[in-house]
Amino acid sequence: MSIRIAGFIWLDDVIDKLERKHGVTPDEAEEVFSEQVRVTRMNTGHFRGEDVYRALGKTEGGRYLAVFFVYKLSHEALILSARDMDRKERKTYGR
Repeated sequence: MSIRIAGFIWLDDVIDKLERKHGVTPDEAEEVFSEQVRVTRMNTGHFRGEDVYRALGKTEGGRYLAVFFVYKLSHEALILSARDMDRKERKTYGR
């Protein structure tokens, strides 16, 4: 699936959680969207047209991440979480 991301929305609580729990920086999460990225819709959002998606991609440093976000009507990504891909996600990304 291909979607256009016009920008990123970050909440302070999410930034803190990503760095503390998963060791992921906001810059790394955003890098996932700059190269080959695989995006899938995961859930219907709380607002019409704003669903939850998962992006699988690689950072400039070679780290494989799964980034979960709400695709806003403004074409911005509200980042919800980001972590290292699990084995199944790595296999999916490699296809």
